[in-house]
Amino acid sequence: MSSSARTPLPRTFYVANTMEIFERLAWYGFFTLSSLYMTSPANQGGLGFNEQERGLLQGMIPFFLYLFPVLTGALADRYGYRKMFIIAYAIMCPSYYLLGQVSSFSGFFFAFMGVAVGAACFKPVVTGTIARATDSSNRGLGFGIFYMMVNIGGFLGPFIAGYVRAISWDWVFIMSSFWIALNFIPALFFYEEPTDQAQQKGRPLKQVMQDIQEVLGNARFALIFFGSLIILMAYGAKWLDGQTTAMLYIVWFAGHYLWNISASKQPNAAWYRQKIRVGNKPFVTYLLILSGFWMVYQQIFITLPIFIRDFVDTSDLVIALASYPDLQTFLAPVDQLHLQTELVRLAAEFSQANINVEQAYFELVHSKVMVPQAEITQALAAIATDTDSASSVAANWAQQYRQVNPEYLIGLNFLSIVLLQILVSRTIEKYQALPILVAGTLILAMGTALGGLATGMLMGGAMVLTSILVFSLGEMVASPKSQEYVASFAPSDKKAMFMGYYFVSSAIGFLLAGPLSGYLYSEVAKAAQRPDLMWYIIGAFGGLTALGLVLFHRFGVMDSITENSHAQTVS
Repeated sequence: MSSSARTPLPRTFYVANTMEIFERLAWYGFFTLSSLYMTSPANQGGLGFNEQERGLLQGMIPFFLYLFPVLTGALADRYGYRKMFIIAYAIMCPSYYLLGQVSSFSGFFFAFMGVAVGAACFKPVVTGTIARATDSSNRGLGFGIFYMMVNIGGFLGPFIAGYVRAISWDWVFIMSSFWIALNFIPALFFYEEPTDQAQQKGRPLKQVMQDIQEVLGNARFALIFFGSLIILMAYGAKWLDGQTTAMLYIVWFAGHYLWNISASKQPNAAWYRQKIRVGNKPFVTYLLILSGFWMVYQQIFITLPIFIRDFVDTSDLVIALASYPDLQTFLAPVDQLHLQTELVRLAAEFSQANINVEQAYFELVHSKVMVPQAEITQALAAIATDTDSASSVAANWAQQYRQVNPEYLIGLNFLSIVLLQILVSRTIEKYQALPILVAGTLILAMGTALGGLATGMLMGGAMVLTSILVFSLGEMVASPKSQEYVASFAPSDKKAMFMGYYFVSSAIGFLLAGPLSGYLYSEVAKAAQRPDLMWYIIGAFGGLTALGLVLFHRFGVMDSITENSHAQTVS
């Protein structure tokens, strides 16, 4: 065998990939449908949360999911990968189940946080296993297979969850819990530690905290940064009005300014006596700019499903499936009995002037039909005088106005990555990272903005699929290059550290994406009745991110990052 031959991938590699598929089935089976579940009325099995509450949950909880691996990865290195896998599943399995059992905001918050903590234990261990189970001869192939497994789970998860939610929303969470429970089998009986735990104890947590300060900043910087984000999230959740938010920011920054003046210049002083210190300023700047990319990216999961449900007429896709009735029934199911019951209820509410026709419209979309408001007015008036007519109206609407489940359309994102990622990566691999990263971000922004054109179109379903496909192309171009760009400027002796903290940008992006989604959907899409404008605004954020990356690179950032890191090493 020549020295250039590829090393066979060990059994542990395939065991880890199997566990990754099941974990992604659980996560995407829940998360892709989470916006629909949280905003569906309680009488239809949902939680009935408003857009601000939904956005807050979808921003804050995944933020911690992507931030905690900084610590859980260090714990796995010290105490063993198998133990961390088992701990992750022991936390996630009941947490997913509890998500479907609680109905209050606080109950859902804590159950969702349990999922985040468990997933944060899982993430660094499965990627660490892939890294340790491969070498220089097969690492590219290994991570390519792993990325494909991620997207296979992402593609199948929403389809399975979409099918079982026709039975009951509870089954969505039962299935997620079931997928995680299955992972106990490979973890207990087939997984082998990729390292010798007797010889490798990993970095102590004290060293991890020191690394965080070196790369990101000290505790004073973390306090002012996260405090500022919390105030912004409170404004996005409508807990604070604009004037109160402005006053809080003035007081917050003025207080820190005065605190900083009186702080000690000694680096070894207690954390509350230290001055605010940013770690590697250029790298932190890059992470903040890149968080804009992830903020836009997350909208496909947290905003697009409810946008499709509420504003996109997908009857063109239903008509296209007419020659395949079984497939049509699967992709666009309507429970006629449930719809009939809803019509009787809404007719009574409408006749008593408790709701208007627009409110009735938004109630009916939860039953998977999109009916013109003029026809809703006529039907509800007729049903109010003759409830028996609700049966024929429900049967007619179930055929004429049925809609494709949003989660099935979102699946195109994962499917396109499974089919095209290798081709796209090979096409762009010869180009420098920064120009491709900027181009990919612009394509992603364009795909997002295209979503706005799907509103009110006769071919709304086809347009939203086009939007998802263009968006996915941008993701395939930009996402790998965003990591490659970090590798291009990270100091050679600190590449692993820089790559580890790269995912902080995802965490910040999530933290911003949720409140942005909640605010824009409530105030722009619904209150202002401009769902198209909402997507143009989100797309504009993508364009600003691309501009920020160009300016960031333009001012000699790579040299400054290297010099900054070298100075820290010397000091």
